[in-house]
Amino acid sequence: MNAPTPEHSGTTGHRLRMPFGCERDTEGHFCFRLWAPAVRELWLELELASGQGTETVAMESAGDGWYWYTSAVAQPGDRYCFRLPSGLCVPDPASRFQPLDVHGPSQVVDPESFAWQDSGWRGRPWHETVIYELHIGSFSPTGDFAGVEARLDALEALGITAIELMPVADFPGRWNWGYDGALLFAPDSRYGQPENLKRLVQAAHQRGLMVFLDVVYNHFGPEGNYLHCYAPEFFHPDRHTPWGAALHFDGPHSAPVREFFICNALYWLTEYRFDGLRFDAVDRILDDSKPDLLDALAARVQAGPGAERHIHLVLENDHNDARRYRRDRSGRPRQFTAQWNDDAHHALHAALTGESEGVYQDYAAAPWTQLGRALAEGFCYQGEPSAFRGGQPRGTSSADLPPQAFVNFLQNHDQIGNRAQGERLEHLIPAPAFEAALAVFLLAPAPPLLFMGQEFAASTPFVFFCDLEPDLMVQVAAGRRREFAGQAAFSDPARLHALPDPGDPQTFHATSLDWTQRESSPGQERWALHQRLLRVRAQYIRPLLPRLTQSGDWWQHSPTGLSWRWRTRDGSQLYLSTNLGSQPLRCASDHWSNQLTGTPIYQHPAKTGHDWPPYWVSCWITDADGVNRDADRSAAKSAQTDAADAGSGHRC
Repeated sequence: MNAPTPEHSGTTGHRLRMPFGCERDTEGHFCFRLWAPAVRELWLELELASGQGTETVAMESAGDGWYWYTSAVAQPGDRYCFRLPSGLCVPDPASRFQPLDVHGPSQVVDPESFAWQDSGWRGRPWHETVIYELHIGSFSPTGDFAGVEARLDALEALGITAIELMPVADFPGRWNWGYDGALLFAPDSRYGQPENLKRLVQAAHQRGLMVFLDVVYNHFGPEGNYLHCYAPEFFHPDRHTPWGAALHFDGPHSAPVREFFICNALYWLTEYRFDGLRFDAVDRILDDSKPDLLDALAARVQAGPGAERHIHLVLENDHNDARRYRRDRSGRPRQFTAQWNDDAHHALHAALTGESEGVYQDYAAAPWTQLGRALAEGFCYQGEPSAFRGGQPRGTSSADLPPQAFVNFLQNHDQIGNRAQGERLEHLIPAPAFEAALAVFLLAPAPPLLFMGQEFAASTPFVFFCDLEPDLMVQVAAGRRREFAGQAAFSDPARLHALPDPGDPQTFHATSLDWTQRESSPGQERWALHQRLLRVRAQYIRPLLPRLTQSGDWWQHSPTGLSWRWRTRDGSQLYLSTNLGSQPLRCASDHWSNQLTGTPIYQHPAKTGHDWPPYWVSCWITDADGVNRDADRSAAKSAQTDAADAGSGHRC
């Protein structure tokens, strides 16, 4: 089987040719293909949408475990499955749509039937990125793709430039975070049909918004994936992940396995025109190949859709492997664009909450110091031993990477949802502390990520939820209790057993955003703060980012006082200072931050003399001579206005 290549067809649609699944051939007929090396014969069952019944035909063997059959009668809307010698009927692992969920038949889809109207869209450069992460099912009242589309105008007005969808690959049951995907090419039918997702992406592009998708290539969900019945070579016999058997990317029969996942990435980027992908927990992808799966995938993306428009590939990687994000001489990523920077989050969280259990034990001793390093250099752990990981060294040096190689966030789905009660950060610390931290992360150079609802101070939690078959739900609930049993807060067995049940419908419904809070006084204030900060970022910081050199410098003035400096190639400098503590901070009068002249672009609350007020943030720009003569005077006026807002009662 030849490797697939993206085939574009102008405004009539976009299609990725793949060696598996249901594909229309050059004569207009649909060809069905499956890699099933564990069976000696295979049948296709085709249910005709025209009402003319079901036909069952034997598929032909193409050798090496491949089977195929071309139908002269199959049409879009028909349903089909593959029948194994045991009599079990299984869906297509490359199904483009599952109208009856993961255990039902697959549906024939013509990917070229959608009339794309964004042919002029070429994406946006990475330095313009401000990400808004959301979960389709709990973001809007309707819990579907159309519900997100209806809110795009508000998100555009907020100032974000990209939305990131938590995984949409078909999962079992009524609701799921998405990381239990069973059929990775099929958007979950609860969210809508394939054309509904395409309409969402197109509508975002029409507003100048990028759309990223979270994908999971480290495991399949525990229910609804049948590969083990006919292609056990997908799974490694000896390696395991926290979610079961590891995928087998480097064995003697791994070529179709690797192609399956590489095609999945190309599929979302080609047929749905996503602008980028976020790869979940790639440290759990175990592959000793040269090149490994990630390297091979990045090369295929760059040679394919990445050669025609801006495509951004972002990793979640606990290994802190800086090699993945190296830039070429022009500043373009050689492989991957950036990594979610858990270090920056964990350091800030430990500093502001005082929490020291679990992963936060690695940051409890010196959180402020680690926060300074994380915003300046990217990783806190660049080879140092990690107590949370049993003393094993973690990470590699990241000081030579630009800030754009890291995505920073106050919170995301993991950092909220993996808490026992799903509390947001703003529920754990005072509002002024949250808003000062927000200013720091939105004004620092690294692309920031917001989690849905934080822009209007949502009170809803984001608790872990899923809807699997009953026996699995018992195991999930028990595993959830084991996860928190070692924490002091749950030493009381009664409290431990009172944890939200992931399978209880109320657990899911409690996470749905209450958009009426957007119109409340706290909601409007928080929204206005996000808008103000993102305007400052767009007007003054964004133009500097392509010219930034490598990492920044940083200073710690006291346990809660930090300053950073980032330099551009032409001599301009971006400065950011903060006191994230509840007490005023006295800075030495001869420190550079008190002597520097330049253009203030944000300062809140007002500061007089050398004292830094509680929860104070200041950001300014200079040119090579110490003064930014090219900056608009409105920047200084804006900073003065922000300070005046503090005096008029604005919470910051």
